[in-house]
Amino acid sequence: MITEAEILSATILIVDDQEPNVALLEQMLFEDGYTSVTSTMNPEEVCALHLENHYDLILLDLQMPGMDGFQVMERLKENVHDDYLPVLVITAQPGHKMRALQAGARDFVSKPFDLLEVKMRIHNNLEVRLLYNKLNSYSKVLEKTVQERTGDLLKTNIQLTQEIEERKKAEASLQTTYAEIKLLKDRLEAENVYLQQEVDRRYNFGEIIGQSALLSRVFLQVEQVAPMNATVLLLGETGTGKGVIARAIHSSSTRKGRPLITIDCTTLPATLVESELFGRERGAFTGSDTRQIGRFELADGGTIFLDEIGEMPLAMQSKLLRVIQDGEFERLGNPRTIKVDVRIIAATNRNLAEEVKNGTFREDLFYRLNVFPISMPPLRQRKDDVPLLVNHFVAKFNKKIGKKIDVVSKDTMNALQEYHWPGNVRELESVIERAVIISQGSALQVLDRFDTFCSEEEPADGEVKALALLEHDHILQVLQKTGWRIEGKNGAAVLLDLNASTLRARMRKYGIVRQ
Repeated sequence: MITEAEILSATILIVDDQEPNVALLEQMLFEDGYTSVTSTMNPEEVCALHLENHYDLILLDLQMPGMDGFQVMERLKENVHDDYLPVLVITAQPGHKMRALQAGARDFVSKPFDLLEVKMRIHNNLEVRLLYNKLNSYSKVLEKTVQERTGDLLKTNIQLTQEIEERKKAEASLQTTYAEIKLLKDRLEAENVYLQQEVDRRYNFGEIIGQSALLSRVFLQVEQVAPMNATVLLLGETGTGKGVIARAIHSSSTRKGRPLITIDCTTLPATLVESELFGRERGAFTGSDTRQIGRFELADGGTIFLDEIGEMPLAMQSKLLRVIQDGEFERLGNPRTIKVDVRIIAATNRNLAEEVKNGTFREDLFYRLNVFPISMPPLRQRKDDVPLLVNHFVAKFNKKIGKKIDVVSKDTMNALQEYHWPGNVRELESVIERAVIISQGSALQVLDRFDTFCSEEEPADGEVKALALLEHDHILQVLQKTGWRIEGKNGAAVLLDLNASTLRARMRKYGIVRQ
């Protein structure tokens, strides 16, 4: 394996036409202990410098005048006879990432810099590069050994046996090194895929905006439990911000430098749950033509967030319990036990105590998860927070859409505060986004879809339908229209502009079952 001292003494070249970026990266690397860091602001020099110094890693900006990063990589491939191009590109354009990887780059970092991510990626890429160098060195040693021993092998059968044993040992060492490189490569690729998805996600921190007493209690609990490694169970209705609280706990913990891996238990097909959680070997079952690292292995050293844990199939709950208790599991198709160090955060909109009584959730798993429960209050219980949320979302969508809405009338705000918000903050956000889109001028106009939930009078058999009945009928009509299909392009969730899990929760709430 590569030692930390070897990594810190590796040679690094920084290529960026912006002096502040160069200074920031140089300072970060020197503070972390790297001893051989150079830089250039002239991309024309890169090829000659690399031929002379054989850098272990080149941090290459893609957008530079005269000669951009793609042209630099092309020139390196033409002039440097090295199968491994040690380039980590720097870009602020998401569309350039995949193109850079296809052009030969090993990895990427995004602008503006997340220094923790930059450090991790530099460290991991240097470790892979040095292992690659060691593999080449071993190959040369092996070739030299074979050449030197060929003459001796002809002398006696005893010498032949000895040389065969030496070669077996050398090959075993080479295979071990190759396996280590393969493991690091697989893990790096899997983390890259996951981190790229996370970079593209919009973390809606508006879900936890507020100053109500109920929300202040939640913040206090987060501060208390975040530094610990205790398991946390987040309870509350759909749309109350359980996912955001999970990210806040991870970001305030000692594990914040490692990944937070999210698993939405409602979206995992029952036949693939074990494969997604624990991974699989090639050929583990029909159709598994590639090896896959599971989510728990990706989360090693970090945190795993099990969203809607109440949807976990009963058959999988015992295996999940084993990971929580012992920190070990096996990939599908491989009997070798894998040990991991993972913190568990789970969330549910169900009453797990009732699920235990009904036999649909394991009692021992419930007690393992219920170490530190945090209850997320629904929006209807913190109506004083509605104005803060409305102003936040108006500002957010003004920026996104290009509007300049700065007035919310008292009547509009009162209507928003009086509504019972079955979809909680997530529903409020959708209503405000639609309102910003349709509003003309500087005043917010809440019309369209939200009007169907307001207390307008609608004659039906001489009586006024309740809001809940209106929503019940609307959901039922859409489900009948889609043939009771919930998910997918033409599913009811898309037509209702809801998450599939939210729609299922409302179906349970209103007792809607397939007819």
